[in-house]
Amino acid sequence: MRPNVAPAPPAETARFPRAVPFIIGSEVAERFSYYGMLAILPTFLVAQFFNPTHEAALTAGAESQVNALVHSFAALGYALPVVGALLADWVLGKYRVILYLSVLYCGGHALLAAFNENLDGFRLGLLVVAVGMGGIKSSVTANLGDQFTQHNAHLLPKAYGWFQMAIDVGAAVATVLTPLLYAHFGAAVAFGVPGLLMGAAALTFWLGRRRYVGVPPTGLRAGLRQTFGPGEGRAALGRILTVFAFVPVLWMLNEQSSSEWVLQATHLNRELWPGFQPLAEQLQVTGIVFGILLNPLLTYGVYPALARRGVRVTPLRRMGVGMVIAALAVLIIGGVQSRLDAGQVPSAWWQVLAYCVLVGGVIMVAITGLEYAYTHAPKALKSLTTALWILTIAVANFGLSLLHNSIARGGLLAGLQGANFYWFSAGLMALNVALFALVASRLKEKVYVGAEQ
Repeated sequence: MRPNVAPAPPAETARFPRAVPFIIGSEVAERFSYYGMLAILPTFLVAQFFNPTHEAALTAGAESQVNALVHSFAALGYALPVVGALLADWVLGKYRVILYLSVLYCGGHALLAAFNENLDGFRLGLLVVAVGMGGIKSSVTANLGDQFTQHNAHLLPKAYGWFQMAIDVGAAVATVLTPLLYAHFGAAVAFGVPGLLMGAAALTFWLGRRRYVGVPPTGLRAGLRQTFGPGEGRAALGRILTVFAFVPVLWMLNEQSSSEWVLQATHLNRELWPGFQPLAEQLQVTGIVFGILLNPLLTYGVYPALARRGVRVTPLRRMGVGMVIAALAVLIIGGVQSRLDAGQVPSAWWQVLAYCVLVGGVIMVAITGLEYAYTHAPKALKSLTTALWILTIAVANFGLSLLHNSIARGGLLAGLQGANFYWFSAGLMALNVALFALVASRLKEKVYVGAEQ
């Protein structure tokens, strides 16, 4: 069933649209399904398929192969939003794309649970999850923006802040619970429960169908003309791509935390205090919880306070500062790895610190980037530009996959083992920030919200 097209509310009753709770609620459950699966994926792959005998001599090679597979899966998942966006903007509309692919997404989780002892079947499950997750991702975030008009457009930054909160809450609960399910009940249950949550996400989204503001698809011919023809569409796309070109390096740092850092944690002293030793996969939750606390502090406290003091906290400035902070986290992890390389066993508290610093930087870029992708694109391109934002994550994961494949084969980049991997990452970000600052200071911006829709 297609959603109804609702009229814009009058200015005196401006508030969050009625559809927002259904979008946010669905996002919590969907992110649980994804991050729950991802939390145990690296350690499961090593233990089940790549080094089941736990031979020390095979550890480094097995971990490189697993990191390559995990990042290849993520690269595919974060590349497919472009396809989903084109279907949503030009052919089917956002509602149908989200609903249909959410059902497929559930099937992917079912395959992971069913084929947890068969690598080929498990790879198929990862493929289906990537298609489902990737296909809906850009449409979900653009659908959130579609609910707003010029009367309540000033609430968009807060809406995207709540959207990020939904992501963090779903990820936090999943990162604590799923490793426990894996440890106590096995892989079938641990991969099956995220599938049930994805079913809940699809149901929640469907229940809000009568409240969504629907932006009809433009049609294939009109979409091609507006995207690649002369005029505002092409100019806006050029400005957006200029900014997004500097984002993959940020995601290269962030994506390491869900694979490389998790495998690093298996070698650390994880006793955070006497009698409490979390699982290696669970250390990620410290950064997620920190992000949940930091998100409203930045949105409702820090940014408005700086604005009142005359400091222009523009989207591009937020993104630049976030990149610098993320690089500091990688330097901390590099120090931890240096000690491991020297035969020491550092405390996992250093990883806790690194997770919190990383999230502090990434959250400044992630929320701002989603808002930027929507507000700086004309109506016909909003799902596409949101997909291009997500594509920056795919580029990062593809780069990491190539890097780890080279390391595993003893290729050209084989020297980037151990701490050298993190020093390389931090140096790459330093160069990236310098170039970003140079370009951003000269970039003109134009916002498209509300009035044109």
